[in-house]
Amino acid sequence: MTLNIRLRAGTTSSKILPAFSAITAGVLLMTLQTTAAQAAGQYYNCANANGCQVVESRYFTTSYTKTQYPVVLAHGANGFTKLFGAVDYFYGIPQDLMKGGSTVFATKTSAIHNSEIRGEQLLQQIKTILAVSGDAKVNLFGHSQGGIDIRYVAGVAPQYVASVTAVASPEQGSKTADKVLEEFSQDSLITKATLSLAELIGGFADVGSGIPLAQIQQQDGWKALIALSTDGAAKFNAKFPAALPSRYCGQPADTQVNGINYYSFSGVGQITSVLDPSDYLLAATSIPFAGEPSDGLVSACSSRLGYVIRDDYRMNHLDSANQVFGLTSWGESEPKAIYRTQVNRLKNANL
Repeated sequence: MTLNIRLRAGTTSSKILPAFSAITAGVLLMTLQTTAAQAAGQYYNCANANGCQVVESRYFTTSYTKTQYPVVLAHGANGFTKLFGAVDYFYGIPQDLMKGGSTVFATKTSAIHNSEIRGEQLLQQIKTILAVSGDAKVNLFGHSQGGIDIRYVAGVAPQYVASVTAVASPEQGSKTADKVLEEFSQDSLITKATLSLAELIGGFADVGSGIPLAQIQQQDGWKALIALSTDGAAKFNAKFPAALPSRYCGQPADTQVNGINYYSFSGVGQITSVLDPSDYLLAATSIPFAGEPSDGLVSACSSRLGYVIRDDYRMNHLDSANQVFGLTSWGESEPKAIYRTQVNRLKNANL
């Protein structure tokens, strides 16, 4: 009798254990899959009529750039998000941040206009981003004029902003814009032709980013030029003075205003890669700076905002967005690494 019970017990165990192991393995696999799904950095394009759409999802193995709030990237003048689904404005940067755990949103404003118009467009997209992400705030990065646009958002809606990082942004205006305004009147044929071309390129950037033809954003080259001049910047700064230096070429006294952390970084130099044809154009646009350190369009002094990480990277104006196609200075910090380090800085600040 005892022997039979033991035999039956042994037989039952031999059947139950494999089944139990299979169930346990299945539950574990489901858990791992769920965890992996939760541990995927997301990259969104916010340049369409229906809000933000996922461009890419990527699992990450570290949490180096896993900030509390999502990262929002704002382009500069004549910018785009992901041009025809192939080239990011911030070349390779969203994907690099995703590897470390970031959720990244690329926004799209009028390619060419002043920063109050563009800033208001950006604010509406940020509201959509907050609805999509479920977060209370965002970490804003703005390249070139985008660094002014994000200051507008921080000024009018600080409750939505955790941090502002301006990249190669003409916070005090650009001497290149000043020179153009000095040489050409609004009514000159050269000005009209140049601005018409710029506005056409702006419409192309809209379409390339995914905006339907019927919903192409307003473009105004003259207002953009005025906004990027020294006088235009001074008028904007009078309305939105947060974290700026008190004088040109001074250092900002404040790095946090209204609970928002402000940062900036930029570079100097124009020809940083002989293989990049855009470098030679930036060498030409740097002439109005008359030897003052600049990246071809923005001086080091004009770029300063909040905590100045560095204003002397060997990067020209396009290098600071890792363009063109990552052709940047050999021997200098890689642009992707600079962004990655800054996002880690935000993470460590619980942002």
